Amino acid sequence: MLKKGVFIIAEAGVNHNGDVNLAYKLIDEAKEAGADAVKFQTFKAEKVLSKYTKMADYQKKNLGKEVSQIEMVKSLELSYNDFEKLKNYCDEKGIIFLSSPFDKESVDFLDKLVPYYKIPSGEIVNYPYLKHIASKNKPIIMSTGMANLSNVEKALDTIYSVNNTVEIYLLHCTTNYPCPYDEVNLKAMLTLKEVFKLPVGYSDHTLGIEVPIAAVAIGAQIIEKHFTLDKNLLGPDHKASLEPNELKAMVNAIRNIEKALGNGIKKPNKSEKEIEKVVRKKLVATRDIKSGETISEKDIAIKRSNIGLSPDFLEVIIGKKIIKNIKEDEGFTWEHFMED
Repeated sequence: MLKKGVFIIAEAGVNHNGDVNLAYKLIDEAKEAGADAVKFQTFKAEKVLSKYTKMADYQKKNLGKEVSQIEMVKSLELSYNDFEKLKNYCDEKGIIFLSSPFDKESVDFLDKLVPYYKIPSGEIVNYPYLKHIASKNKPIIMSTGMANLSNVEKALDTIYSVNNTVEIYLLHCTTNYPCPYDEVNLKAMLTLKEVFKLPVGYSDHTLGIEVPIAAVAIGAQIIEKHFTLDKNLLGPDHKASLEPNELKAMVNAIRNIEKALGNGIKKPNKSEKEIEKVVRKKLVATRDIKSGETISEKDIAIKRSNIGLSPDFLEVIIGKKIIKNIKEDEGFTWEHFMED
């Protein structure tokens, strides 16, 4: 079970560039920004990549050169020992450690380190992998980039075939780095919620912070966002990531939106009660009226006043005799009409 409120994952990914010291700094910045968790990626390059796999176009552009994908990914790999140290450091800092496993061996390794498994978009059709994660009986956060509804349905069926009580959260995602705004399709997050009756969130790859904030406003319970120490560092994901000050701004904005969403009950807030006394109009006398006179409509005006009956009672007091003198512009009260 995730925390109450929006669960914010600061996605460090491989933005440590294979340097564990940079990974420590990323943890520091995620904590400083107010994120709930910081997430890395755990893999053995030779287990997840063929030596013939080519780089994606965005990777070539962001890296500034072309090498085999396995060569690139190998340079971004941290050791299992590194991850154990990072987990311990997260515990010291008071931030949740997460990492997406990309192979079964890494799934097994992370079992003792993570409270939830995060399934990356690329693994949604890797059914043996999904079954293996399901067998661990931990909550699952699954990204759905590049997937249609039937892909998501089959992935869920696969997981439930092993563990039909596991807790699952679905993240809408567009797998493009950076993702242009016209490819976000944020309403698809709501479709996932409606179709699968599961809690949903959003994994964002746009350049700004507007879309994750909007996602929270329409119901996202989890936000995942890539961040880096410096967008100018060499690497496949830095340019599509937030810098620390931007991450902090996003977290603050999300927390403000959480407060602003409220509980959905339409009623005056405490702060409005005092303002109501000033801005709500009341029934006031248009002239000096003596006790015993009968009130007519022309004797009543509707004006802002600190004291007076609500306009709701206009028809009630017309035709009634007052038992207490009232001055022009003074508000009518029940004391003008009722005996003690």
